[in-house]
Amino acid sequence: MLSRVLGFIRDLVFAHVFGANSSTDAFFVAFKIPNFLRRLFAEGAFSVAFVPVLGEYKVKRSFEELKQFVDRVAGTLAGVLLGVTLLGVLGAPVIVSLFGGGFLVRGEMETFWLTSDMLRITFPYLLFISLTAFAGGILNTFNRFGVPAFTPVLLNLSLIGSAFWLSPLMDTPIRALAWGVFIAGVVQFLFQLPFLHKLKLLPRFRFAPRDEGVRRIGKLMLPALFGVSVTQLNLLIDTLIASFLQEGSISWLYYSDRLVELPVGVLGVALATVILPSLSEKHASESREGFSNTIDWALRWALLLGLPAAVGLLLLSGPMIATLFQSDVFDARDVAMSQRSLMAYSLGLVSFILIKIFAPGFYARQDTKTPVKIAVIAMVTNMVLNIILVFPLAHAGLALATALSASLNAFLLYRGLRHEGVFHPPKGWPRLVLKAVTACLAMAVVLFWWGGDLQLWLELDTWGRVGRLLAAILSAMMAYFAVLFLAGIRGRHFRSAV
Repeated sequence: MLSRVLGFIRDLVFAHVFGANSSTDAFFVAFKIPNFLRRLFAEGAFSVAFVPVLGEYKVKRSFEELKQFVDRVAGTLAGVLLGVTLLGVLGAPVIVSLFGGGFLVRGEMETFWLTSDMLRITFPYLLFISLTAFAGGILNTFNRFGVPAFTPVLLNLSLIGSAFWLSPLMDTPIRALAWGVFIAGVVQFLFQLPFLHKLKLLPRFRFAPRDEGVRRIGKLMLPALFGVSVTQLNLLIDTLIASFLQEGSISWLYYSDRLVELPVGVLGVALATVILPSLSEKHASESREGFSNTIDWALRWALLLGLPAAVGLLLLSGPMIATLFQSDVFDARDVAMSQRSLMAYSLGLVSFILIKIFAPGFYARQDTKTPVKIAVIAMVTNMVLNIILVFPLAHAGLALATALSASLNAFLLYRGLRHEGVFHPPKGWPRLVLKAVTACLAMAVVLFWWGGDLQLWLELDTWGRVGRLLAAILSAMMAYFAVLFLAGIRGRHFRSAV
């Protein structure tokens, strides 16, 4: 939560200092590319392949074998990513032409070269943040969740500091954010090393691609490279198409996506982080009932907290963006355009969270092929929907296509777990869903009363918007949980099965 709140402050600083224009579009592309690869290699395919194998070593091997495995994975990962990073720095213009080709089509050569220059600065972030994810995977497997969860705070602090203190020193102020990304990558990796040392698992980097454990991770990673990151691939496709739309479209999508990322990060990513090591150990110990109960526990959290979050984002989309981001350089039009894409994204919020829960059910059993098949279906669906929806809805159509394809992805993952017999929902789910929906309807009534016309919020001063938004959120929360309590929902419905 601290990380996500600081993330909001970071984006608020971006909006107030830099606004929504071609320069911010350039930075968001330069940051999104290594950030996408981070989720692909580090938090995505690598983590879902590394943690189950690491959990198996922890349960079935000696500590000496575990340490040797950690050393060889660290060295091989660092070696591969160093090569990828060098290619990324050297080929930055080519990469930008792939993911920001609209800059070239529209003849915005200055924006194109600015993006390429900043990508050369941000690309090494991939190397350091992947090693950070490697360290975090070890800490999570040994039930040290706090340190990896706190680490992203350092990224936000670095970017906020760069915006305020480094940007005034540069001829092109936006370049300061690129250097902030680079600095954050180094700091986040170094921050975790003392905690690995306490576990006596501080790695000695040994390049060993032929090691049995390393090769197993490689085999699991190849299909997972696509499967686990379908949402991020969809967002990159959105960025590419948005680069052909009117100026500011990439920034509008970015700011609305950031608001969706709060509940996805606080709830979805947190649940996935906790359940993957647990599911891996339960699979290794052949506890089928415990495996199913762990997924069921995570689903209860997703329903009872994710559903009201989606309703809140949908009905308070305009007020939230106006309160957080409106400024002299982020005007009423920017607020209205960002509101459209946020409303579309909110329709897929629950699905984004469900994907985080269902996918570990496959990865913990070292099955990375099934999610890939499902991801391909979702990816093709997203592309088709992009083409259909971008013309009538512009950038909001891209967001809606992402939400709809995520819903299909979540449904197919759920069906796969049921079909393979590893997840058996207990009785009572229909009643639980009915109670949650009823509470959300009560909350929606409150939000309709507070939400009002967007123009009303735009006419308020900053503190007037903040006060009204806080009152709306608190009132909605009270209504939601009051109805849940009256419907019989108690703490046992959140009881941990992990």
